Amino acid sequence: MQWYVVGSLLTVLTSSQGILTTLSQSNGGYKYDYATVPFLAEIFKLLVSSAFLWREMQNSPPPKMTMEWKSVRLYPIPSIIYLIHNNVQFATLTYVDTSTYQIMGNLKIVTTGILFRLFLKRKLTNLQWMAIVLLAVGTTTSQVKGCGEASCDSFFSAPIQGYLFGVLSACLSALAGVYTEFLMKKNNDILYWQNVQLYTFGSIFNMGRLLMDNFRSGFEAGPWWQRLLNGYNMTTWLVVLNLGTTGLLVSWLMKYADNIVKVYATSMAMLLTMVLSVLLFNFTPTLFLGIIICMMSLHMYFAPPSTLVDLPLTVKPVSESVSEVSIERRTAS
Repeated sequence: MQWYVVGSLLTVLTSSQGILTTLSQSNGGYKYDYATVPFLAEIFKLLVSSAFLWREMQNSPPPKMTMEWKSVRLYPIPSIIYLIHNNVQFATLTYVDTSTYQIMGNLKIVTTGILFRLFLKRKLTNLQWMAIVLLAVGTTTSQVKGCGEASCDSFFSAPIQGYLFGVLSACLSALAGVYTEFLMKKNNDILYWQNVQLYTFGSIFNMGRLLMDNFRSGFEAGPWWQRLLNGYNMTTWLVVLNLGTTGLLVSWLMKYADNIVKVYATSMAMLLTMVLSVLLFNFTPTLFLGIIICMMSLHMYFAPPSTLVDLPLTVKPVSESVSEVSIERRTAS
């Protein structure tokens, strides 16, 4: 499967996440425990990956699977980073409003490019760096509301702690993605075995989060496993299915493409969500200029340089010119 097909599917699924989550609400709230959705999504990804792995193991020769502890012990790290990232997100939202948080979240586009270069040693051309910065500008432009609205003032009135936490959140998000790509590409293990390791630890950490919620509430609503599916309906299950499938597509991109493709897919999903929200929820769009900027960035990053700039005509080699001059002199003599 080509990376651009997977990237397009990821864009569609990511853009529908917010819409499905909104449709799963009832009277402006959730009848189900939202913390159970990531847990069930991790279980779904683990089951799907295990099924594909079992099928591959029936083949001869069996797929490559590294089971040494020094390799397996690296797989909990992305879950730990995401756990810290989620707590930093909550800390950020205590200092800034939602609009400011969304705008600052676009910093992860640039931080992903920087960590992509530093840790994975992937060289980007000057044109690609310009495209990444342009993508961050485009997504930010699409989220900025008119200056006559209160959000314009609130962006510059947040305390310094909010901006520091926002930058830290962007760095942690980029670090988790870059580290996951490192894990996926560090050896030739089959993708499904790597997924099984990732999602096993992901399920454990999400289960731990549910247990912590139980202890914080004093088990007032009973243990989490007894109320796991309370309030679930068809739309809620679609949210779980969407989140799980999105995770599987991201792991494929980490293995066979890279973080930059994922960044573009999720950024385009943000813009697609805005368009769909206009059609479904009578959402008032902000600036369509952001869509144009993001499309220009997409073309700048992936298009061949020859389609973006006029290259000079090829000059004849020096040796050829010298031979032609010597022949002309001999003829003249």
